[in-house]
Amino acid sequence: MTTFQAEIDVMPKKEILDPQGKAVTGSMKNLGLAEIQNIRIGKHISLQIEADSEAIAHEKVELACKNLLANLIMESYSYTIEQV
Repeated sequence: MTTFQAEIDVMPKKEILDPQGKAVTGSMKNLGLAEIQNIRIGKHISLQIEADSEAIAHEKVELACKNLLANLIMESYSYTIEQV
């Protein structure tokens, strides 16, 4: 078995309203940073996987993302995997 580190980013889909991102974008103006726009806020998940190969680790991360970590109706995800 090999240990792999996965770094997963889950973000709201572009067509979905992001109220938290809108609020932070509005606050940038108050800080004198009006040139910063269109902020989208998501979540970052870091996890370790024990697997026989990197391909199996990818399969496990896909399953975790699709079944638990991301709401596929409203969110998209991307990830990287590295051997530890």
